[in-house]
Amino acid sequence: MDRSTAEPDVAAFPGPNAREWVEFHGANAAPSEYSHEFVWDITREADGPFVTDVDGNVLLDFTCHIGAAPLGYNNEKLLDKLREFDLVEPMKIAGQDMYFGSGPTPDESDVPGSSHLMAKLVDISSQYGMDTVFLSNSGAEAMENAMKITHDHRAPAKYGVAFEGSFHGRTLATLSLTKSKEIYTRQYPEISGIETIPFCADRGCSAETCDCGFFTGSGSRLRNSLSPEGGHINPDEIAFLTLEPVQGVGGYRFPSEAFMREVADVTDEYDIPLVVDEIQSGVGRTGKIWASDHYPIEPDVIASAKALRVGATISRSEIFPAEKNRLGSTFGGGDLLGSMMGAFTLEAIKEYDLLENATRRGEQAKELLRDDAPDYVEDVRGKGLMLAVEFDTAERRNAVVKESLERGLLTLGCGKKTIRLLPPLDSSEREIALGGGLFLEAIDSVGTSPRAA
Repeated sequence: MDRSTAEPDVAAFPGPNAREWVEFHGANAAPSEYSHEFVWDITREADGPFVTDVDGNVLLDFTCHIGAAPLGYNNEKLLDKLREFDLVEPMKIAGQDMYFGSGPTPDESDVPGSSHLMAKLVDISSQYGMDTVFLSNSGAEAMENAMKITHDHRAPAKYGVAFEGSFHGRTLATLSLTKSKEIYTRQYPEISGIETIPFCADRGCSAETCDCGFFTGSGSRLRNSLSPEGGHINPDEIAFLTLEPVQGVGGYRFPSEAFMREVADVTDEYDIPLVVDEIQSGVGRTGKIWASDHYPIEPDVIASAKALRVGATISRSEIFPAEKNRLGSTFGGGDLLGSMMGAFTLEAIKEYDLLENATRRGEQAKELLRDDAPDYVEDVRGKGLMLAVEFDTAERRNAVVKESLERGLLTLGCGKKTIRLLPPLDSSEREIALGGGLFLEAIDSVGTSPRAA
C-alpha cells in the first residue's frame, strides 16, 4: 500500500467475512463495547491512516484506536527503528521486578527500555518540575497510582475532587472519579470522599457569562465548596483535584481559560495537588506535548497512557512515596516492547515536528468542516488533531457515524451527540482533505431527517 496515493475502497459493509468474525468473537467473549462492525485484518496492507479489513475493504481510520496508535498503522517513522533490533524473549516481563538493558551502559544502548522512556517523559514534563515516573500497564493504573501517591503525600487526607462529565478508567477506584455515563458506574461500589464539581465546557466563557454551573455570582463552585470560603470541605483534607484538560468520553469538551485559571488559582492557593488525566489528550494529540500546556495550570501529577503503549504516572520526587514496595505494578508494567514503542513515538514527534503538523492539520480540518457544515452541526471544535463535531441530536450523530463507515471513514462517537476525529499526528494535507470530504458527504447523506443507526 502506498500511503501517498491510497484511497478508501468499500464494497458491502460489513462484508460476509466481517460478519463471521463478529459472530466468532461474540461466541465466547463477554459483551464489550465494539464501536462498529469493522474487523481489522492484521495480515493485510495498512499504512498510516489507511487499513484493510477482513473483506478487503480499505478504510481511512480517523480514530487511531482512540489515540492509542498516534501514528496510525505500519508507520515507517516507527518501523524503521524497530527493524534494527534482533530481540529475544521474554520481551514482556513482570513489571519492574527485574532491571533490563542492552549493551554495557545506558548511553551505549541501542534499545530504549523503560528507564529511557522515563527519562524522555521527565524531559517533556520538565516545565512542571517533574523528575520521577512510575510505569504500569494502562491509563487506569496510571490514574490509580496518581490517587495513591497524592493520598500518601497528603495523609491523612480523605477527599478527592472530580468533575462532571469526566472519564478516568474502568477500575473501581477510577470509576469513583468517572462522572459521565451511568452505565459505567451503576451498582458498582465507590471509594468514599469524592466530591463532584461542574465542568465548564463553554470554551469562550468568563466568570460573568458562564451558565454551566461552575461559576456563581460569588465565585466558583470549586472555591465555595472549601471551608475557608464558607463550604464544608477542609482543603487540608483534599488529597487531589483531578481533571481531563480536554474531556474525552464526556464529549471532547474544551474548557475556557477562565475555568482553568480558577482551577489553577484554587489549587495553588490551598496547595491542593492537581492531577491531570492526559491519557487521551496527551503525547502531542492537541498540538502540544500535553494538553495542559495550552492552559494556565501547573499540574502536580500527569497520568498518561494510550500513545505511550504503557501507563505512566509522572510527578515530582517529593510527591512519590520514598518507601520501596509502597507502589507496585500488576504484571507487565513498563515491558520492553511497550517502552520501546513509547520512546520511539516521542522521538518521532520531535524528529518530524509532529506537534506543528498536528496544529496545521487540525486548523485545516476545522476550517473545512466549519465552512461546509449545515445548520444541524452545532459546533466544530478542537486543538491540534483532537477534533470534535457536535450535532443537534444523538440520532443524527449515530447516523453520520454509520454513513461515514459505509464510505470508508472510521469515526467514533462521544458524549451525548458528538463525533470525535483523531487522525494520525503525521497526517498529510491530502489525508485531511480526503477524510473531511467523506465526513461531509456522510453528513449530507443523512440530511434533515436522520435515521437512527
